Amino acid sequence: MDLKWFRVPKDIVFGQGTLGYLSTISGKKAVLVTGGNSMKKFGFLNQAKEELEKGGMEVMTIDGVEPNPSIDTVVDGGRKMTEFNPDWIIAIGGGSALDAAKIMWVYYEYPETKFEDLVAGKFPILRKKAKLIAIPSTSGTASEITAFSVITDTANKLKYPLVSYEITPDIAILDPIIPSKTPAYITANTGMDVMTHAIESYTSNAATCYTKPLSMESIKMVYESLIPAYENGEDLKARENMHNASTLSGMAFTSASLGIVHSMAHKIGGELGITHGLANAVLLPYIIEYNRKSTDGFSEIEKMLGVDDIVATVKNMNQKVGIPLSLKEIDEVDISEDKFKAILERMSLNAFNDPCTLTNPRDTSSEEIKELYLAAYYGTTAKNI
Repeated sequence: MDLKWFRVPKDIVFGQGTLGYLSTISGKKAVLVTGGNSMKKFGFLNQAKEELEKGGMEVMTIDGVEPNPSIDTVVDGGRKMTEFNPDWIIAIGGGSALDAAKIMWVYYEYPETKFEDLVAGKFPILRKKAKLIAIPSTSGTASEITAFSVITDTANKLKYPLVSYEITPDIAILDPIIPSKTPAYITANTGMDVMTHAIESYTSNAATCYTKPLSMESIKMVYESLIPAYENGEDLKARENMHNASTLSGMAFTSASLGIVHSMAHKIGGELGITHGLANAVLLPYIIEYNRKSTDGFSEIEKMLGVDDIVATVKNMNQKVGIPLSLKEIDEVDISEDKFKAILERMSLNAFNDPCTLTNPRDTSSEEIKELYLAAYYGTTAKNI
């Protein structure tokens, strides 16, 4: 049986002011899960709480989810939820908050869950106690729509992409007013994360006639709207386009999966702490050079965009939004040559074993991934790998 799936949340609520939808849901208790201070600073966390209270709910907040949520964070969050016993879990914030809430949900409903079982894809049946609403504050991870969550094992410096349709949110709320407050550099990193999702899902060896149109429309929207959103955060039309593009690409990759850009970004992020979207953006043009020997997908993308070279186009977009063209130029963390080479072998093997490698359009090896890391580090070509 050639059985394939296409699954997304039951409801996707989108448009300006849709945070108010929270006042319409029924229940007794809700827990808000968020990250740092931005949702508090701009009043969105308080607004979400007020909307829930309008609907008659008692509300608790779990905040302080770190940029790379750890196993300890999600286990502790599940424990706090068990004490409060909510009907609804509402994740509001960046992808980290949304990813964390998904796995907190697992530990709330099943406190004895073993993390290694989740890594192996053995998820229990959820919705015994609560349902999940996801409200993204950035236009990037698409966690509001996907069956994915990335959780970090801080002791071993490994990021684990956890996958199960059980953790797909029940409702996604896409209010473009929320990401309009996002700083320009985050707009850049998350925006190129969307482009990576869209391109990788389009060229995935698991792409279908259901996913490809979504991927292609997302590519077009990012190409047209990322730079305007970066240059003027208050451009709500560009913000809305980017927010919807993120979700469209998520609808595609939650079914088609991704490729080795993500395999490699997961591992270098876990090793060195590089922001996920930034790692994707820098790696993307090198992996396109490498993968295009095995798929016509990139030529199809070029034709749709009306460009001659998708690699040059991606690099040009990176430059226009302040993203460097090589890993060695990244300055948000220490990525010295000695540090990079010390982890290269281990990182390459771990990237090869990442689940996203399975749907890469070209068969690869840990040795070729190593060569790709080196090309991306030094800014050389990957055409000959």
